[in-house]
Amino acid sequence: MVDYLIHFYRKGSPPFRSLSLLPEESALSIMRRLYIKGSAFWERFSDPCGYLAERKKVEAALYEGFVGKGGAPRTRHPLYLVLGRPKWTERVADPATLATSDELLVPLDIIPRDVISFTYPDSMVSAFMVEQKKPEYYEPEYHGKVFTLDEIREILERKGMPGEGWETKMPVHLAHYIEAQVWDHAVLQDFARQRRHAHEQ
Repeated sequence: MVDYLIHFYRKGSPPFRSLSLLPEESALSIMRRLYIKGSAFWERFSDPCGYLAERKKVEAALYEGFVGKGGAPRTRHPLYLVLGRPKWTERVADPATLATSDELLVPLDIIPRDVISFTYPDSMVSAFMVEQKKPEYYEPEYHGKVFTLDEIREILERKGMPGEGWETKMPVHLAHYIEAQVWDHAVLQDFARQRRHAHEQ
């Protein structure tokens, strides 16, 4: 199994921030600034109010699902990463996204297993698939589910990574990867701080 995560974030901004933790007006203001029409990463903020409401609804379901699987989240609002380097990001990369996005690779083994969960695909897309249940796309075995580290490892052993052995029904314009939710902000913020100090020396 892939042994690293990638955190994508806006170039020039600090990594590992949660919009859900901010006062609503602050979060909406940030999303308006982040929005870029036509960007694979940033066009999702075209409707800040709708996005924030849906994000909080999905996070509540993720939290309940993870606790139900024996997880021990330290927060109600996780930080989001991607498992490995998905082929989808290479296929949909556009100049606006590439020019405005940065990434940070995080070793998977620094995250305690009781504070990390997974969804396929992106958690908001996964929830959308459940709401729509379009037969050409909907995969009830995966969509709307929260997976533990052991469960996602077992799936990958059988099927491979999405787009690399695991051929799924997901349309190309929707996020096609395994998302990781980290339910302890401190472990990632400490990692970023240590990495920054190492580069400064």
